[in-house]
Amino acid sequence: MEEKINALKQELEAEAGQVRSKEELSAFWQKYLGKNGSIPALMKGLRDVPKEDRPAAGKTINEFKVWAEARYQELNAEIERIELEARNKSEQVDITMPGTVRPMGSLHPITLVKNQIIDVFSGMGFEIYEGPEIEDDDHNFTRLNVPKNHPARDMQDTFYVAEDIVLRTQTSGGQIRVMDREKPPIKVLVPGRVFRSDSDATHSPMFHQMEGLVVDKGITLCDLQGMLDKFVQALFGPEVKTRLRPSYFPFTEPSVEVDVSCFECGGKGCPLCKHTGWIEVLGAGVVHHSVLENCGIDPNVYSGFAFGIGIERIAMLKYGINNIGLMFENDLRFLKQFND
Repeated sequence: MEEKINALKQELEAEAGQVRSKEELSAFWQKYLGKNGSIPALMKGLRDVPKEDRPAAGKTINEFKVWAEARYQELNAEIERIELEARNKSEQVDITMPGTVRPMGSLHPITLVKNQIIDVFSGMGFEIYEGPEIEDDDHNFTRLNVPKNHPARDMQDTFYVAEDIVLRTQTSGGQIRVMDREKPPIKVLVPGRVFRSDSDATHSPMFHQMEGLVVDKGITLCDLQGMLDKFVQALFGPEVKTRLRPSYFPFTEPSVEVDVSCFECGGKGCPLCKHTGWIEVLGAGVVHHSVLENCGIDPNVYSGFAFGIGIERIAMLKYGINNIGLMFENDLRFLKQFND
């Protein structure tokens, strides 16, 4: 037994000198100390040793096993040291080299304005809801009091995905979904991308909209104007005022266009406001009783107002951008202007 152990020890020591990696160390363990390794095989061979010699043989094998395990730990520590040195060498930094300057990024102007609008209205207690961009005809048109063949559909030149399935032309469908699942009082803001067949310096076939809805008892246009005053003052300055002009939208009655006093000239007249002193910013109105009925809300008990804001338009006014296409071209010369 001692001769066998001495031979195995010499073999083990010779192989230990060849171990240079974690993989080789693992193979070394399996060969000598693993469940089916050479040293456990010695223990199994004790049954062939005469009974009176087994205690001494077992002691010798255990001492050899302890030595082999200690040798394995030495190899493990040495390999870890070698790998650490190699890693440190590869990760060395030459402190005499100039530092690498990482350019500071920024949010896109659309995102900046979207966040500012959400901050204002969430401070007034509005919840935020983002509906699907692919919408069915029922939510996008019919339940908003725009039935098939209604002339208002022509103004939106819809992108159809399939029959009665469209890329939404407005985020108003999200308002319908909220009124379906919630009962008044409701205060919700619905931001998102919308799609229409427009493309010129002030329009894009894809743009971002933010629509708001309030439904409760006793809601009037006065509540709408008071809320919008707070909104435009937060966005454009404390001196800005709003003006409501009669308009038409099929889902509100009465409907209004909302102007703000020019924040560039203070209402005196300038190129920005086309020398009128006022700038149109959004459309709004009192929610049509048919829209409330379509959502199971009694218009004799509840009323509400809704408004829609084009985020690109607000960004163009706020930052003096004269072409909506600049916002979608990924031109760093344009985007770097918004690093504040």
